[in-house]
Amino acid sequence: MSRKVFIYANTTEASARIEKNLRTKLIKSGLQVHEEFNKDTELILCIGGDGTLLNLMQDLEFPETPVVGINTGHLGFFQEIPPEKIDDMIYQYNQGNYTLQSFSTVKDCVTTADGVFRHTALNEIAVKGLPNYPVHLNISINASFIERFSGDGLCVATPAGSTAYNYSLGGSIVDPRLHLLQVTPIAPMNSIAYRSFLTSLLLPGSDTLSIQPCNDADSQLTLVYDGRVAEYKQVKEIQITLSRKKVNMIRFSHLSFWDKAKSKFL
Repeated sequence: MSRKVFIYANTTEASARIEKNLRTKLIKSGLQVHEEFNKDTELILCIGGDGTLLNLMQDLEFPETPVVGINTGHLGFFQEIPPEKIDDMIYQYNQGNYTLQSFSTVKDCVTTADGVFRHTALNEIAVKGLPNYPVHLNISINASFIERFSGDGLCVATPAGSTAYNYSLGGSIVDPRLHLLQVTPIAPMNSIAYRSFLTSLLLPGSDTLSIQPCNDADSQLTLVYDGRVAEYKQVKEIQITLSRKKVNMIRFSHLSFWDKAKSKFL
């Protein structure tokens, strides 16, 4: 029975050289490298940085197929295999010496005057108003009104995304074994005129966050999901929840999440 693998790489020269070398080594080890991803693919090899992995998930619509990340980027939080470890990675994979780490994803449902639109993300979904203008949003959790938010917007992150944009906003680092969403304000306004939460909110994984523009002037919103941008006019409501889709990463090392967080951020 053939064992099909698929290589997804960014367009840098370094990644192109590594892809060529990797392809040769995979074939010699008995694996078949296919030019297209399909349901029979048993493994995806992602060459690039963490941004490349996010693009992979969007382009392939969050496949359940396990992914090995080969890092040619900077941080390498998802992409943990350095290029010089490719031979060992192939050997360990063929021997079955690895574990699977699953990451939760987040999804939204955007209701506008023109229809309903949906997105899924691994790291976060950010909701923002017009550039250079504050936006005013009514925030509810499970249909219970929480606050009238005023500021640049909101970042709704998964535990995996807690170390990304959320972290730069002052949000908390969250262990990916926890099933929750983190809602972090982006430049919140807190004065006599405006009252907004200044810190993150942690929501159970079963909760639904609802966002409604306070008036027509706030109904033109931008959604940024894992770096991709979608702009909508006449937004009526945005609902954000954890998705059932999982991202499965193959891990060869025995480093815990906190060991990795320490090595990357401290």
